Amino acid sequence: MAHTIDKTLLLAICSVLLAMITIQSGASLAKQLFPLIGPDGTTALRLGFSAVVLWLVFRPWRALPQGRDWQAIIVYGLCLGGMNILFYLAIARIPLGIGVALEFTGPLAVALLASRRKRDLFWVACAVAGILLLLPDMRGADALDPVGVLLALAAGACWAGYILFGKKTGSQASGGITVALGMTVAALVLVPVGAVTQGMALLSWQVLPLGLLVGILSSAIPYSLEMVALRHMTSQNFSVFMSMEPAIAALAGFLILAELLTVWQWLAILLVIAASLGSSLTAGRAKQAPPVISDH
Repeated sequence: MAHTIDKTLLLAICSVLLAMITIQSGASLAKQLFPLIGPDGTTALRLGFSAVVLWLVFRPWRALPQGRDWQAIIVYGLCLGGMNILFYLAIARIPLGIGVALEFTGPLAVALLASRRKRDLFWVACAVAGILLLLPDMRGADALDPVGVLLALAAGACWAGYILFGKKTGSQASGGITVALGMTVAALVLVPVGAVTQGMALLSWQVLPLGLLVGILSSAIPYSLEMVALRHMTSQNFSVFMSMEPAIAALAGFLILAELLTVWQWLAILLVIAASLGSSLTAGRAKQAPPVISDH
């Protein structure tokens, strides 16, 4: 039994790590689309392509939710869509790594509110310290755009809802089907918005291939992996482990967008990695309910 729990925990950790790498690589590519179709158009392509890919892969019509189960799916989808559009609007105004750091206040709140052990609070404190180091001096000449800051924080609130309702919906159907249905809800709301604001620019052959790649890297792959992780760890452990997200974003920004890192940013990366590793190492020793296993 202990060996099985260790294997499922390892699967969850690997899933979260791969999800973070793909989603931040996709975000870096998405930012290059902003001059062509804006954040709203980029969100429309991302969600639209992701929904199509997920329907083809997971075929959710085979096990559709029944009755009130749809309520959690719809809220999950709305949180997912809100997280996407608000985050893109934010990083159009502020750097990618800073946007992710601010957005992470949502998952941190989930981890803090769910904490029952002093050990967990220590890892959350490490993550908070790292995030604070990533933030520039708001009083300086290079102060952050306040609208961008508010948008990133609002995206964080949606991220918290995505975690909580993702955990709730994960017990209703397979993770892939849940993600496909949630992505469809988000696409039905936001694709028309992008179509109205950007028009025929969304159908440009210069835009469509990159939009498809962004959809796969930023949504289809990582959200499916995160649903796998949510089935094998608590929402608290998931949230604290995701503290590595700002570090992955900063590295993706450096490799893809040539954003340079300062000494303080490297120190912040070490702190959030320490929080992530500390959480993952102690998660296996925690007394918790058996993980929810997929029916498919």
